[in-house]
Amino acid sequence: MAKTIFVNRYFFPDHSATSQLLSDLAFDLASRGQDIHVITGGQLYTDPKASLLSEEVICGVRVHRVRTSRFGRARLWGRMLDYLTFYFGATWRLLRSIQPGDVVVAKTDPPLMSVCAAWAARLRKGILINWVQDLFPEVATSLEVSGVRFVAPMLKRLRNGSLRQARSNVVLGVHMAQRLRDEGIPSNRITVIENWADGEVIQPVPREDNPLLCEWRLEGKFVLGYSGNMGHVHEFKTIIEAAERLNHEHEIAFVFIGDGIARKWLEAETAERGLANVQFRPYQPADRLRWSLSVPDVHLVSLRPALEGLIVPSKFYGIAAAGRPVIHVGDLDGEIPRILERERCGWSYSVGEAGPLAQCILDLSRRRDEAMRAGQRARLAFDRQYARAHALKQWRRILGSVSATLPLSDEAILQELPVAAGDK
Repeated sequence: MAKTIFVNRYFFPDHSATSQLLSDLAFDLASRGQDIHVITGGQLYTDPKASLLSEEVICGVRVHRVRTSRFGRARLWGRMLDYLTFYFGATWRLLRSIQPGDVVVAKTDPPLMSVCAAWAARLRKGILINWVQDLFPEVATSLEVSGVRFVAPMLKRLRNGSLRQARSNVVLGVHMAQRLRDEGIPSNRITVIENWADGEVIQPVPREDNPLLCEWRLEGKFVLGYSGNMGHVHEFKTIIEAAERLNHEHEIAFVFIGDGIARKWLEAETAERGLANVQFRPYQPADRLRWSLSVPDVHLVSLRPALEGLIVPSKFYGIAAAGRPVIHVGDLDGEIPRILERERCGWSYSVGEAGPLAQCILDLSRRRDEAMRAGQRARLAFDRQYARAHALKQWRRILGSVSATLPLSDEAILQELPVAAGDK
């Protein structure tokens, strides 16, 4: 029986977003009797010095951890070395593991892992599927990462070649799918499967049953929350300016839960502006997540407009599971605003609209039942479309369809592919 091999830098017991999603899928497939392998690193997202077993079986999944450098995310050069050593280790392990007909699912951590996986899969006659969480090098060029712009055309050609080779490219939304079509990737090799959350663990918690409201001194407050990574891709200036406009409204509070490179900027701005209505909390353990996500009456989600279609804020799915509405700051035509409008479970504002954003928050604080009804609609949308079981079923369908076929030969791949405009 052919096996399925996933490749990602993080896996259980790591709790980062890509690890949790992969762990959910791998454990589900293994529980159904499938031969599942994961090639991953020995680090934890929050602890690069962690030393995990190089080989083990977890819930039926065979885990192979490759040796890498352990510099972590603090410095760019250290992160690049961690990436480079993972490329070598994971590719070598793939070459040793793939048998003809095996399915290789490459995620996008580290960036461009699909290029290495495509080479190994072609050489060993495996079937490639790419699980695209973000698009590199476009993310790096949008953020003006030093040096990337000069090599971006070459990196895109390599990346696009691996996407064309894949039997399927799983993306997170319709905007990301369109980005790939614009790059010349055939539509029949693009599948949209949104990220998910565990709706059994994360459920709406009534305010009177939430111990964190008392612990964090938020009783009686109308709470705006931001939960998750605070990174370069997110837009916080509009949010902090709205908080400043509402600083005199003592019944309104902002709480930022999580960490990231932008947290220091947020803390500095909070102190400089003298904002008494803003507080910060660390990432919460998994067993407190249903409470922490239920603390805010409304959650804030942001994404810089230039990143739309390159990244989808997956925090939305946990928020919807908790039965809370969303205020999105970013591109009004983006992926999350599209969902909010369709499901009537939130509001969207452009970058710089601090005044209208503050007014919306003030109005909701005076009409809390409106926010509550929007949150109920968010949970209904989650149960209907974004629950874990729904996404896992889609994944089983894809993997079942590709493993039931033989891998295409190189000649067949070339005959099927249209010539992209950029490759003429």
